[in-house]
Amino acid sequence: MTDKTLEGKIALVTGASGGIGQAIALQLAEAGAQVLVHYSGNKASADKTVAEITKVGGSARSVQANLRDAAAIDLLVGQIDALDILVNNAGVADGADLAGTTRDQYDAVFDTNVKAMFFLTQALLPKLRDGGSIINTSSTVSIAAYPDYLVYSMSKTAVNGFTRSLAAGLAKRQITVNAVLPGATDTDFLDGVRDIPGVLDAIASQAALGRIGKAIDIAPVVTFLASPAGHWITGQMIQANGGMHL
Repeated sequence: MTDKTLEGKIALVTGASGGIGQAIALQLAEAGAQVLVHYSGNKASADKTVAEITKVGGSARSVQANLRDAAAIDLLVGQIDALDILVNNAGVADGADLAGTTRDQYDAVFDTNVKAMFFLTQALLPKLRDGGSIINTSSTVSIAAYPDYLVYSMSKTAVNGFTRSLAAGLAKRQITVNAVLPGATDTDFLDGVRDIPGVLDAIASQAALGRIGKAIDIAPVVTFLASPAGHWITGQMIQANGGMHL
């Protein structure tokens, strides 16, 4: 989507230094939004995202925060005067079953995927203009059985519940809230299995469209939901996964 439907809008994309978040930031900028490219630790990658946006005539700057730190959230929010689009994309995945999950793993996943998202959104609500949009990155693991990613699955199910309830709560302000549910996507998430023979083919076979997704497959869905064309959609879990588990 490059028709400048988001001209004059300000967007914050968390976890935008790479992968799906980077693709979302680029697409929002191409649609005319001024994009705040959030990163936690990889400044070089965030700066690369900003440079790519600038190269195509877009407007962006990078903002740093460890979203698991309440003080860092306050500092980030203090840098923002107004916001139209919030994309809660930052997250971590830790693959383990029930027996193999440690307390530290559990805390790391929930603190990043749920607690940080919750309190960042809470802190930004006074800055979010009426008629704005919140898009949360969830996952197909929230609606299918993935016992080896149990805590990650639980965290993304919480994202879905947050999305539905917040959509109802913010409807009077005409703020839409939706979640996008990618399936297996060719990002760092798959690094642990790339070299295992047959695994990527097996994952691709689970999608009706017969391949693993790309970050660029997800970004247009987010841009649509943030645009005027998508503003009649709220409280929804949009599966962008090539038809996994059909």
